[in-house]
Amino acid sequence: MNKPLPHLTTDEDAERFVEEADLSQFDLSAFKAHSFEFAPKSRQVNMRFPEALLDAVKAKAAAQGMSYQRFIRQTLEAAIGKA
Repeated sequence: MNKPLPHLTTDEDAERFVEEADLSQFDLSAFKAHSFEFAPKSRQVNMRFPEALLDAVKAKAAAQGMSYQRFIRQTLEAAIGKA
């Protein structure tokens, strides 16, 4: 049986935990990959979508735990091979 992950409240606690813990003792199967966006957003694009398409985009984004704007950005980046 795997141990539950401890509740870590500071970056220092998290760093210490990762350095010292045997991570094979924990169930990490629920973890999801997450990417961070660091580049500033300096341009705005306005587009018109059919309502059904926008609803589908919002649902897919919500299922992945992100905003629909970020989902659209990541989809465009993947389409041009940047992501």
